[in-house]
Amino acid sequence: MRTSAQTVQDFIAVFMKACPTADPRPLGPFFEENAVYHNVPLEVVTGRPAIMSTFAEFMGMGGQVDVDIIHMVADGPIVMTERADHFTTDGTTISLPMMGVIEVHDGLIAAWRDYFDLRQFTSQVLGGS
Repeated sequence: MRTSAQTVQDFIAVFMKACPTADPRPLGPFFEENAVYHNVPLEVVTGRPAIMSTFAEFMGMGGQVDVDIIHMVADGPIVMTERADHFTTDGTTISLPMMGVIEVHDGLIAAWRDYFDLRQFTSQVLGGS
């Protein structure tokens, strides 16, 4: 069985590959049926179908996603990631520092919470710095 950290690393690799295709289906098998996904400044999303719908909306923006893992710490079922997510669309890259806390049970993601500054993200999307 994969470790919790391997599950998260595998998910990130599949996510980066799936984004340009805008097909969230390869991400579904990583989540428990009743998993929780929360981009903390936004509303919580519960259940695999709702999580896949959220990823579909996100991927619908198009472009490519790259992730730089700065630190990853795992202790049993808990994996914490300090990372920078980079979203490139039409030659413009938006970079966002992120902190993630992921709970993995029996090789499946039960909960994923990402913490980031929504104002920093929206200012970049709207053309700010």
